[in-house]
Amino acid sequence: MAQIINMPRLSDTMEEGVVAKWLINIGDQVKEGDILAEIETDKATMEFESFYEGTLLYIGIKEGETAAVDTLLAIIGEKDEDISSLVLTEKPNSSQLDLVDQIEQTENSEETPEIINDNVNLNYKVVTMPRLSDTMEEGTVSSWLVSIGDKIKEGDILAEIETDKATMEFESFQEGTLLYIGIKQGETAVVDSLLAIIGDEGADFQSEIKKHEGGEIKKVENNFEKEINLENKQEVLESKTEDSATISHSDRVLASPLAKKIAKEKNIDLNSLKGSGDNGRIVKEDVENFVPSKLDSSSKEIQNITIGSENFEEIENSQMRKAIARRLKESKFSAPHYYLSVEFDMDNAIAFRKQYNTMPDTKISFNDIVVKACAIALKQHPKVNSQWFEDRIRLNHHVHIGVAVGVSDGLIVPVIRFADEKSLPEIGVLVKEYAGKARDKKLTLDQMQGSTFTVSNLGMFGIQEFTSIINQPNSAILSVGSIIQKPIVKDDKIQIGNMMKLTLACDHRAVDGVTASLFLETLKGYIENPVTMLV
Repeated sequence: MAQIINMPRLSDTMEEGVVAKWLINIGDQVKEGDILAEIETDKATMEFESFYEGTLLYIGIKEGETAAVDTLLAIIGEKDEDISSLVLTEKPNSSQLDLVDQIEQTENSEETPEIINDNVNLNYKVVTMPRLSDTMEEGTVSSWLVSIGDKIKEGDILAEIETDKATMEFESFQEGTLLYIGIKQGETAVVDSLLAIIGDEGADFQSEIKKHEGGEIKKVENNFEKEINLENKQEVLESKTEDSATISHSDRVLASPLAKKIAKEKNIDLNSLKGSGDNGRIVKEDVENFVPSKLDSSSKEIQNITIGSENFEEIENSQMRKAIARRLKESKFSAPHYYLSVEFDMDNAIAFRKQYNTMPDTKISFNDIVVKACAIALKQHPKVNSQWFEDRIRLNHHVHIGVAVGVSDGLIVPVIRFADEKSLPEIGVLVKEYAGKARDKKLTLDQMQGSTFTVSNLGMFGIQEFTSIINQPNSAILSVGSIIQKPIVKDDKIQIGNMMKLTLACDHRAVDGVTASLFLETLKGYIENPVTMLV
């Protein structure tokens, strides 16, 4: 069955896109995950991959053309499949000469009205689990924001979906009535699984459910008023229970699904919260702003611990934790890591930072100095700024530095794009902004991808020296320790110096030892004399 591919919404503010380049041609075989085209959005030019398998039968937007989101971009289906009814409203263009005869025959045929009428019976659209990040393989529905029977408009938020990097709002590209929900709240499914069906109220979508789920399924009522009534009755019963009884269990607390999920992750008892939502409903902000009492937490620990007994708890791995584990394992066991450790004298850097921060509305950190120094040094050593692929090495002449940020579920790496072109205060502002968004799971896809080098800093936690695992496909990552005072020899005299240890982890397939050593030598010059970065 032919699948229609529309112009995707690749950023939260995207309203139209330009097809910068088609990477396949009509008649080519397409596999799920193949890159179809490069699409220029309002923020960046991004690769758009296929969620379907089959033959590329039709291209609706030529290279260089601009079209609104949800415009017919392409059609993928079986070879020689008749798609004339799907493209009758489109003007044939020169790149589809092999389809013109088919379409003209269909237009001139007396059976054309019948084809159109048959197609009207398929008056619904299938919504599948989207790929919301470049590494996403499966997603969890954190919260449904609409219910079966609700009227949906294009741009309405359907659900909050937890990916391997963040919890993101997923909006509808279709208009109609929500007829079916395929993945319940809290359930996990692979990309391209049946998420929902949107269409006209009388649509018969049973065959679509069987196609995606296979085998016999429970009959879904087309008259969805029954489901709505059941949901309404359940809400009434829950609200009566809340009003008539004292709440003693967190699963009976009036709270949003997202609030319950966050409370579970942070081990917060919902009974101890006061909701700010309608009818005292606990919402996300109530959980995030909750500060537990030390007395409450300590007394709770005492009650839960029995002397002489074994005690443990198991926490289900989040999508982010699974992705981190998978990627780090792949990196550690596929890339031959080696490590170079150096120690820098930070006396001049301390004086530089102190003087720099005397300027009004300016505050930079040592981490900002390290990021800026790395960016300038990488411009002079592109091999360290490289990326390894099995058939080639990419030497990047632009510098996008990833800054590792610790979050509750693990580690996330927002990216400072063109870091060498930014001032120290600009880098400082972006690092703080992205770190906050990372902890709130509000980073966009564009803010999390494209790094060419990574900096991981544990100095603020008193860690003097450590090694990191390379963030592939990058070829190197720098680990930054704390500044400590220690005796050093200067001018043949023992003095108290401020020293900082850094360790560069390199992929030996792309970066040789001498290359990495020369990079560290250049980096040393900038960090030990930061004023040279301003020249």
